[in-house]
Amino acid sequence: MLKSKISQVRLFKSRIQRLLVVATAAATLGIAFSGSVQAQSALDNVMKAKEIKIAIPTDFPPYGFVGPDLKPQGLDVDMANYIGQKMGVKVELIVVTSANRIPYLQTKRADLVISTLGKNPERMAVIDFTSAYSPYFQAVFGPKSLSVKSFADLAGKSISVTRGALEDTELSKVAPEKADLKRFEDNNATVSAYTSGQVNLVATGVSVAENMMQRTPQMQTEFKLLLKDSPNFVGVAKGEDALRMKVNEIIAAGVASGDINKLSEKWLKRPAGDLPK
Repeated sequence: MLKSKISQVRLFKSRIQRLLVVATAAATLGIAFSGSVQAQSALDNVMKAKEIKIAIPTDFPPYGFVGPDLKPQGLDVDMANYIGQKMGVKVELIVVTSANRIPYLQTKRADLVISTLGKNPERMAVIDFTSAYSPYFQAVFGPKSLSVKSFADLAGKSISVTRGALEDTELSKVAPEKADLKRFEDNNATVSAYTSGQVNLVATGVSVAENMMQRTPQMQTEFKLLLKDSPNFVGVAKGEDALRMKVNEIIAAGVASGDINKLSEKWLKRPAGDLPK
């Protein structure tokens, strides 16, 4: 009799343990499913609100700058409005800098980042990217009177660069120890440091350099060293595959129709060329 009761108690405990295991597994699956739904919610939220928040620059002509009417304009601004138009939603433009554009995306203050964003392994670890929408490259520029033939020649010279920008990352990899990298918070300050004579050289994107050279022809600035050939991509929060694929569809259609090339010709005075997908 006692053995029978002990067996019943053991059987009861065994069933309870199995039920707890099943319940825990179900709860875990529920959390994972919920997290998956939440992670894929950006596109649904945009279409429901009929509005998309897109981060753009205003210190990076001709990609983004403030026009005479005090409104943002440029290639990135046009691209943001183009995507909104194709999605059939209103566009809220959010001004960002090179340093804060990725945090804005991670904290959901922006749905997309269209701000001369190059792709590299560090950024790919924290955000996702669409296909490229425009050409771009970063380089070191300086006066003709200054001989710079290799990165070794940067030793003993000061170079201005925008903190957190791709050129900052790339220059840090190749600059010799005795090179003096002066980091600034935005592109205007970076360029100003060079044009005012605070530094010997400037590391920036080709379009920024071209704009600078047009405004200060007396400096006789020229291309010195290539840092990276880096087309621009649209940044999307990690895991937001539905939104990323929707933007990819719009870019692919824009390439096929010639719209993407028109934007490049309008703002960069050059064709878009073969952009990576």
